[in-house]
Amino acid sequence: MKIGDVKDTTSQMLQQYQRNVGTGQSVDKPQTTAVAPEEKVDLSNQSRDLVQIKRAVSQLTEIREEKVQELRTQIEKGVYNINSDKMADKMIGESLIDIFA
Repeated sequence: MKIGDVKDTTSQMLQQYQRNVGTGQSVDKPQTTAVAPEEKVDLSNQSRDLVQIKRAVSQLTEIREEKVQELRTQIEKGVYNINSDKMADKMIGESLIDIFA
């Protein structure tokens, strides 16, 4: 600390002492100033888990490369079979979801 800083600090302490004596306040009690309350957010464990899951899902790719390669190989070999009943059921189910959504 520099000598000038000590002088300023001493001067401030003296002024504070004089104010306290003049107002009848105890010299030992420092004056307190009102502090605005801090805003605090407290997330539950479940919320934290959901945030972590969302981050993990966002990092996943939508294309499953191993499945694409497997189907490509089946098509190239001519052994890929389409289950038309299953495909029709899925198409109808999805169109019903679109209608009621």
